[in-house]
Amino acid sequence: MKERIYEGRRGADGSAQVYYLEGNERWPLPLRLDLESKSPTGFNWGYAGSGPAQLALALLADALGDDSKALRCYQMFKQRFVCSLDQYKPWAISREAVKLMAGAIEVDQGRLLSPMRRDAANPRRRRSNAPPAKPAEPSAAPEK
Repeated sequence: MKERIYEGRRGADGSAQVYYLEGNERWPLPLRLDLESKSPTGFNWGYAGSGPAQLALALLADALGDDSKALRCYQMFKQRFVCSLDQYKPWAISREAVKLMAGAIEVDQGRLLSPMRRDAANPRRRRSNAPPAKPAEPSAAPEK
């Protein structure tokens, strides 16, 4: 697989432009509105909004080649990477770096889910949804 680099910069009009470079070729990164339409007007970065969410989703979908994984990870990827970028400076990231970050996010998500997974795998650890048992009826008081 060829090395792929993603880069973002501002156009003369201030608009966000995102490309991927492979060899000597440069292509615009697709918005991937087919997965989720967070920002139909385009990408952005440097804050926690819809443009950065669309960028996070598109970067992950392209780098991973796995739309379902991209959908699971993009909000955390947005927080960890896209929001941290300076809004007014160009940036670049390799496909491998995106994949590594996605892998770390999946590990962290697994840690968050692990108690539930353990309970599901071990019936003795499951919490019962049944109502608590009624207390035993008190026995009649002895007659005097």
